[in-house]
Amino acid sequence: MKTLVVGVGGMTNGGKSTLSMSLHQQIPNSCIIAQDSYFKDDSVVPVDSHGFKQYDMLDALHMDTMMTNVDSWRRDPESFLRQCKLNSEQTPPEDEDVFVLIVEGFLIFNHRSLNELFDKRYFMEIPYEVCKKRRSSRVYNPPDPPGYFDGHVWPMYLKNRREMESIVSEIVILDGLKPKEELLAAVCKDVYQEIRRLMDKD
Repeated sequence: MKTLVVGVGGMTNGGKSTLSMSLHQQIPNSCIIAQDSYFKDDSVVPVDSHGFKQYDMLDALHMDTMMTNVDSWRRDPESFLRQCKLNSEQTPPEDEDVFVLIVEGFLIFNHRSLNELFDKRYFMEIPYEVCKKRRSSRVYNPPDPPGYFDGHVWPMYLKNRREMESIVSEIVILDGLKPKEELLAAVCKDVYQEIRRLMDKD
């Protein structure tokens, strides 16, 4: 049994979730684990000196639970695959198939233990103005307070980006302004090449 772990990271509203879901639909025997599913309850997320909730940091996430789920896939990707509802109509995998885990999130490359597991890394980025406009059109629970983007979200993105660049190598930066189809085609081609390489080994 062969496995491949693909990381799709990036800034808020950069398109990482859309790309990840499209990849999942294109790639057989794939599952998604999304970092946004592991946020802690709002009541325990710390507040900074400006009164902004500190969501854009690893401490706001149940990373231990996320790692447990990633490890569960690594131990038995076939069983994990059966639990992925979107894969329920896919044909059963064969012994020589490659199982693919797509891990998606804004801080996946900043978590050292998780980052070490990735075979392929992609990072979606868009300009400040576009990011702010997209963020303002989204509805969050709890909602963003006034000034939250400039006072917390963007500064934390820049901080997390610098940290990521200091610990991550072999990452492909993707322009989130490019057409979705173009981005999907490029990443799919890259991932399929890796799948073929794995299947050709021994």
